[in-house]
Amino acid sequence: MNHIYQKKLNQFIKYLLIFIAILWTVFPIYWMLNSSFKTRVEQFSIPPTFFPKNFTFENYTALFTELNFQSMLANSLVISLVSTAVAITIGALAAYSLSRFDFNAKPFVLGWILITRIFPPVTFVIPFYTIMNQIGLLNTRTALILSYIVFNLPFSIWMLINFFNEIPVEIEESALVDGANQFEIFYKIALPLTAPGIAATAIFNVVMSWNEFLYSLIFVQTPDLLTLPVGLAGLVTEYKILWGPMSAGGVISVIPIIIFVLFMEKHLIKGLTLGSVKG
Repeated sequence: MNHIYQKKLNQFIKYLLIFIAILWTVFPIYWMLNSSFKTRVEQFSIPPTFFPKNFTFENYTALFTELNFQSMLANSLVISLVSTAVAITIGALAAYSLSRFDFNAKPFVLGWILITRIFPPVTFVIPFYTIMNQIGLLNTRTALILSYIVFNLPFSIWMLINFFNEIPVEIEESALVDGANQFEIFYKIALPLTAPGIAATAIFNVVMSWNEFLYSLIFVQTPDLLTLPVGLAGLVTEYKILWGPMSAGGVISVIPIIIFVLFMEKHLIKGLTLGSVKG
């Protein structure tokens, strides 16, 4: 009897902890969505309302009519997608080369690539700012794209190396015997086989670029070039905090990432589990 009681108690504690963890994760998202449909008066009502009494879209309207939110959204989309595409393209070529070819400086190259991920991004702010200023790229989307590529590229290389290592060399040797050159092997054989890994890496790169705040804040000053994180942070003003538009902006800013992840979901799951089973 004690054993059965103890087992039920353990199950109850386990499910209770799971419920608390889910609630802890989901509730802020729900509250952001809830606040985005409230009037400014209702947002500060006591006790707080868990569902809008006066359902309104005024916060969403204010984003696009008064706060130039469409420009921020377009900037984030362009910068994230372009930097990810470049990082994945160069990263795939570099990762395949490091996976398949041996040369004396290979350990040094791998170590050097890893070093750039060891240091926090704030370490490179002054060097990057100086370089961008000297070549006239400050206050441009190009400055952010290049900066994001610098940080996404090492991550992409290290991620994709593992996926290329999972491809049996015998497949490529058979292609060589059939007359294919090295680039054809990479493009027609290795790349399709690592598509799940590329998708997983692309998702992580997009999310990191989408959420990046520091470089966007420092490298861009023109309102028309602001990205979503900096633009939404700007709603915290000296005299008030625009909770409604900020909540509405948070809801909209999450939607493109959700769509992208859902679109790549099948590849993402394959990419994260590739190589987990041997035999």
